[in-house]
Amino acid sequence: MDDSTVTVKPTRPGKWLLLIHQIPPKPDYFRVKVRRRLQRIGAVALKNSVYLLPARPQTIEDFRWLLREIVAEGGEATVCEAEFVEGITRDDLERMFRSERDRDYAELVVAAQALAAKESADDPAAQKSEIETDLGRLRRRLEEIMDIDYFSAPGKRAAEQALAIIEARLHAPAGRAAGRLRRAEAMTGRTWVTRRDVFVDRIASAWLIRRFIDPKARFKFVGSKTYQPKSGEVRFDMFEAEYTHEGDHCTFETLLERAALRDRALTAIAEIVHDIDCKDEKFGRDEAAGVAALVRGIARANPGDGARLERGATAFDDLYASLQ
Repeated sequence: MDDSTVTVKPTRPGKWLLLIHQIPPKPDYFRVKVRRRLQRIGAVALKNSVYLLPARPQTIEDFRWLLREIVAEGGEATVCEAEFVEGITRDDLERMFRSERDRDYAELVVAAQALAAKESADDPAAQKSEIETDLGRLRRRLEEIMDIDYFSAPGKRAAEQALAIIEARLHAPAGRAAGRLRRAEAMTGRTWVTRRDVFVDRIASAWLIRRFIDPKARFKFVGSKTYQPKSGEVRFDMFEAEYTHEGDHCTFETLLERAALRDRALTAIAEIVHDIDCKDEKFGRDEAAGVAALVRGIARANPGDGARLERGATAFDDLYASLQ
């Protein structure tokens, strides 16, 4: 197969790419190399020697480079664009990708937990440099997984939180590290209660909670301003809530500070939410007007609070990615 005959056509939304290959039996190392490359680009095995990726400009380039390597070693390979009519649905395929990435995220959480145990040893100061190196490696691994997380696997939130907790510990003053960790642990596994008719601060805060603080958070919406929390519940952005406006901080800013999350993109989002919610133009963020218009649209199109949080989470995911 002459590599010069390989051409790439623009892909259409919703299509899939298939790599069909036959690898020569020798050398042995090459089969292992191809398998590892397929794992790195996030391809999923559909059948023996048939691998799948969503059709996107980057994925077709990934398959194209792998095709070249296979052909150069004497093998055969074909890349094609496909639709599936019977036998398997798009939902089935997306679940396959999410399952693969969830395994990657779970491995990262295990590694982060091991690092957290190491950080809590008798002499953490002596290990700080080594821990920072290991944490940097785990963050790079998280970025690699996110790059091939084509369908937003839910395990990402737990992985992000596991690394955020280690980073908060690592950079907290020694005398306050244990206290901050206890506060972070107290913020997980909760039912988060807030007022009905959520808008910008509560939508953004719920996104922050579920993505970075409490991946298993459940949300409850109440009408009473003086609602008293039950066991396992914690209130936010309401009267006498555990997490609400403090001084000139909006609830999002309070949560960010209490959880000890140090992230430039989150800080930028906090400033945007503050400018919209507090209407004082404290930070003068250019993005505030656009985000405010988007949240108004979400509220008008979705009368239900659960739907607002779901749509808002997608919007803030995209905003976070932009600000990173």
